[in-house]
Amino acid sequence: MNQLRFSYVLVYTTVMIFLTACGGGGREKNTADTTLTDTDTTAGIVSATSESNTTITTPQNMLLVRHKVANFSKWLPSYDEHDSMRLANQIHSYVIGRGVKDSNMVVVALKIDDLDKAKTFSKDPSLKKAMQKGGVMGVPAMTFVTMTYQDTAMIQSDVRSWTSFTVKDWDTWQKAFEEGRQDRMDNGLTVRAYGHDADDNKKVVVVVAVLDSAKATAFWKSDMLKQKMAAGGVVGAPERFLFRVVKRY
Repeated sequence: MNQLRFSYVLVYTTVMIFLTACGGGGREKNTADTTLTDTDTTAGIVSATSESNTTITTPQNMLLVRHKVANFSKWLPSYDEHDSMRLANQIHSYVIGRGVKDSNMVVVALKIDDLDKAKTFSKDPSLKKAMQKGGVMGVPAMTFVTMTYQDTAMIQSDVRSWTSFTVKDWDTWQKAFEEGRQDRMDNGLTVRAYGHDADDNKKVVVVVAVLDSAKATAFWKSDMLKQKMAAGGVVGAPERFLFRVVKRY
């Protein structure tokens, strides 16, 4: 009887050791993954997904709109109500942001399937009427852009810098810009997207995430950046607008 009881205990102990090893191994892996993700999120980028899986280099036509609204909380529902109008013209809402200095300054980024159709729609009286209904003030600034690089990795910061400037030659600028990637990262910036005007590749648009505002501000004012921009063929001073992402579609 004692021998039989001992056999049961031995089998039970063996099974429990096996189950604990499997379950414990799973829990250890999850804990490690979470720690890694949390650490990298604090640094800015979640590295659980490799860069090659989060970057898009297939050109994407987009419409970037910037305007002021009387009241953001009233404008947003009005904007969403007219989504069917945009979809009918093969325009898809992507991101909405609010100015850091003036939260009633709104940035709207939209992806477009048909550039010509989107351009026609941008001049449609019905769009102007819909904007006025939503409380848009003044004349909206609309820019049709071909984004040649996008990074879709999840990051912690929602603060973005939208910078526009002119270059002498797109290829020369792009090469110099890519070479400066580490300098930007060292100064609290990571590129989210860049491209050029849909009709003029000398008019460049760059969107970066701001991970460290103090470092970024100092970098933007630095002689090093001025020298790098000059080497890349940037003409004149860039126009920079800071906003915070408040909605993604």
